[in-house]
Amino acid sequence: MLFSRRQIIKNTSLAALSLALPPTAWAQSSLVSGNTRLDTLSDGNLVLPKSFALGETPPEGADAILEEYGITGDALTPDCNITLLRTGDRTVLFDAGAGQEFMPTAGKLMDAFDALGVDPLDVTDVVFTHAHPDHLWGVLDDFGDLMFPDAGYYIGRSEWDYWTDPDTVSTIDQGRVSFAVGAKNRLELLGERISLFEDAQEILPGVLSRLTAGHTPGHMSFEIQLGGESVMIVGDSIVNHHLAFAQPTWLSGSDQDAPRAAETRVSLLEQLSQSQMRLVGFHLPDGGLGRVERRGDGFYFVGEDT
Repeated sequence: MLFSRRQIIKNTSLAALSLALPPTAWAQSSLVSGNTRLDTLSDGNLVLPKSFALGETPPEGADAILEEYGITGDALTPDCNITLLRTGDRTVLFDAGAGQEFMPTAGKLMDAFDALGVDPLDVTDVVFTHAHPDHLWGVLDDFGDLMFPDAGYYIGRSEWDYWTDPDTVSTIDQGRVSFAVGAKNRLELLGERISLFEDAQEILPGVLSRLTAGHTPGHMSFEIQLGGESVMIVGDSIVNHHLAFAQPTWLSGSDQDAPRAAETRVSLLEQLSQSQMRLVGFHLPDGGLGRVERRGDGFYFVGEDT
């Protein structure tokens, strides 16, 4: 039987550092079927200017939609959700988080590991949706060593080809040059540890890849078999719970190929709303686990009940 629950795990391991700091709460969503367990763990959050998502000239009505979701001001603070799948002798991590070199509000995955009682040495496989910093840079620890030294690593072939191409640094837009440098360095460091895969490939038992390009050239989502049901890990192909759902055809500045990303997003939302398959979104709220429902001409994210 498949069931779900969402817990708030309070991290107390760093409490001695400062009594003035409130305890950090880690949103965790869980699905369990037999000996298979899926958890989503918080890697913290990002702090982004609204223009990063909307461009310098936001579409008419964008601010009204954001206000409907309680978002005002000039900043967006999306959650970062890492998916952990434990089944049989495998502990599979989907994306590795931001690490310590990207943004001070992110890179909290090890605190979530501690709260859940998971050791980085337990991780057997790390599967990347794409190679943006908040998904990839956490493969290295503070000393530049592998955070998950006993794991095998997996990334889509087209994503690998793009970020390891020496020309990417000079052709990517200026605001993402650091993304390209950081991705190339880390992917090359993984070297022979990394396996490349294609669209519609079972890369691990019960884990099927799906090309959802646009956010990056080779962005992948993953359909996971969990008992008699499936769960779709969508990464950043559906990058937020407000504009991406309410107006999925709008172009987003966070996507490298915005028109293709919009086509991908609409197709994915249509499928998920019709099938009622659960999804996990990297930047969706409260652990990122939920379903998609139709709402007028758009869609709505329904978070998993606790």
